Amino acid sequence: MEKIRLSKRMSELGLCSRREADGYIEKGWVDVDGETVSLLGTKVYPTQQVTLRTAAQTTQQQRVTILMNKPVGYVSGQAEHGYKPASALLDEATHWAEDPSPIKFHRSQFIGLAPAGRLDIDSQGLLILTQDGRVAKQLIGEDSRVDKEYLVRVQGKLESSGLALLCQGLKLDGEYLKPAKVSWQNEDQLRFVLREGKKRQIRRMCELVGLSVTGLKRIRIGKVKLGLLPAGQWRYLGENEQF
Repeated sequence: MEKIRLSKRMSELGLCSRREADGYIEKGWVDVDGETVSLLGTKVYPTQQVTLRTAAQTTQQQRVTILMNKPVGYVSGQAEHGYKPASALLDEATHWAEDPSPIKFHRSQFIGLAPAGRLDIDSQGLLILTQDGRVAKQLIGEDSRVDKEYLVRVQGKLESSGLALLCQGLKLDGEYLKPAKVSWQNEDQLRFVLREGKKRQIRRMCELVGLSVTGLKRIRIGKVKLGLLPAGQWRYLGENEQF
C-alpha cells in the first residue's frame, strides 16, 4: 500500500479542498491517528485516520454558500469581453427579502466566494457561489454525482429518433456524453437533467438534432431548487439544505 499526500487524502475524504487542506496543515489544525501534523507535503496511508481540529471545523461553519438567480447578460465567473460577473449583483439590496436563513449579512462573506460551476452568459437560473471547498468539490469535482436540471425553450423540428439521441448517443469534442434525461415539458420546451457540464453543452446537443435554443434556465442542482428566488437576487444555502 502506497502513501499519498495528506492534502490529497483530505480532499478524497471530503474534509475540504486540497488548497484548504494545505492551510489547515500549516496551522496545525489536522490530526493523523491522533497526532498533529503541520508539515506540508506529509504523506499518509489511506488506512490512517485523518481528523480536523475544532478550529478548522469552526472556520468551515462560518463559510457561506450563496444561491443566485443569474439573469441573462452576466458571466458566471471572472469578467470577460466587457461583461460583468454575476458576483457584481451581490449586495445587501439584492438579498432576497424572503430568505429563510438566519445568517446575518456581512461583506466578509463575499471574500473568496467563487462559482461552483458555470452558467453561460445567455442562460439564466440557479448559480451557486461558495466559500466552502467541500461544496465546490461536491458540485464540480471529477467524481461529482450531482445532477442539474434545466428548462430549455427550442425552435425547430425534432425527428422521431432525436429524443433518444439527446438521452444517450451524442458525441461532443470527440467523446460520447454521459446519459442524460430529456423529455418534453410542453410543445416548445424540453426538460434536461445532466450530470456533466461541458461548455455550452445543451445548446450544442440541440444543434446536433436540428434544434436551436431560444431560452435556457437552470432550475435545480442536486436537491436544491431555484424555487421562487427572483432574477438578480440571492439567498443563503440553508442549514438543512444539501445538494
